[in-house]
Amino acid sequence: MQFFGGSEISPSPPVPTGSGNHAHMMYVFNRNGVCLLYKEWNRPLRTLNAQQDHKLMFGLLFSLKSFTAKMDPTSVEKGNLGVPQLPGQGCSFHSFCTNSYKLSFMETPSGIKIILVTHPKTGDLRESLKRIYNLYVEYVVKNPLYSPGTPIRSTAEIVNPCNHYARA
Repeated sequence: MQFFGGSEISPSPPVPTGSGNHAHMMYVFNRNGVCLLYKEWNRPLRTLNAQQDHKLMFGLLFSLKSFTAKMDPTSVEKGNLGVPQLPGQGCSFHSFCTNSYKLSFMETPSGIKIILVTHPKTGDLRESLKRIYNLYVEYVVKNPLYSPGTPIRSTAEIVNPCNHYARA
């Protein structure tokens, strides 16, 4: 982070390598703000518990969607700041970048929100987010053992649900 004087507060993250240290975290939310899936690969600092982290991320998305719709220079009807919009309505954002991470976002017409937090030098991830959504539909939504609106369990639990009960 740099202030006006240009002093460096925190170092930049390492540049991604061919070994694939691009992704830090992934979230999948439903339209009601329930975190269906959270995975992290490269998150050395944890300051919040999981519930607080999920609420904070969903709140950020809600605020950014509302803000981008309100600031849309092409729309005559601005609506009120903070009023929820249906998926696909108004102006939307795809990503934002800081000096330490890039957040890429996709919302589907059904209200599923997919978020990837990656290295700041990572390129456009819209196609990757679409592929993740296609995998979600193929392996979660079409799975007869999945109850809609519940967190996504690990593959081992879905393939053999008896494992979950044997450990309990």
